[in-house]
Order: sequence, then structure tokens, then C-alpha cells
Amino acid sequence: MYNCRCMTTEKQVHLQRKSMKGRYLMSINKESLIKNMTENLPMLRTRLNLTQEDLAAKIGISRSTVVSIENKKREMTWNTFLSLILLFTKNEETNKLLNVLEIYTDELNDFIKI
Repeated sequence: MYNCRCMTTEKQVHLQRKSMKGRYLMSINKESLIKNMTENLPMLRTRLNLTQEDLAAKIGISRSTVVSIENKKREMTWNTFLSLILLFTKNEETNKLLNVLEIYTDELNDFIKI
């Protein structure tokens, strides 16, 4: 038996870079993005005239979870963060604020793109 090393294709290199981007985002920025969202969640929710219960229903979590996140008694999960990003980017009242507040960054946008 012999060891055969194949040349790396451009597609493999692209996938490796994409994978490295994901690891970079998760290890460096994920916590920062969640922190920024948590700090600004009450204001963003209010901009859309949503109660805590309304917001909870829209993103599929309980009202008590929203309360705990807003009071910083519970850490926001990545899935909750992504659900909020979807909600807030689809509404004019909050979309532009996400970039200004460093919640929806260019790096996050690149990470989400396929």
C-alpha cells in the first residue's frame, strides 16, 4: 500500500476558507454580537411596537425567556440571536439600526451567505 496525496482543488480551498470564516466568527465575534443584541433588545422591540409576549411568539420562545434576556439574567442563544436578526432585518424601523449598533455586521453577513 502506498499513500496517495491528491492536489487540493479550488473548490476545496474555497470550502476550507469558508469553514475558517465560521470558526473565526464563532470564536471571536459571536459573543460580541449577542452582547450587542442583548443590550439593545428592549429598544429594538419597542421600535416595532412589540410587547415581550408578541416578540416571544414571533421567534418561538417564551415570554419569560424574553424577560430574562432583557434583564440579563439569561444568556441569549445563537438560535435566538439569528431569529431576532431575521425579524429586525425585515422591518424598516430596525434594519438600519442593526449595523449602527454593530449587531448585523459585514462579517456576519458574509458568514450567513452561502
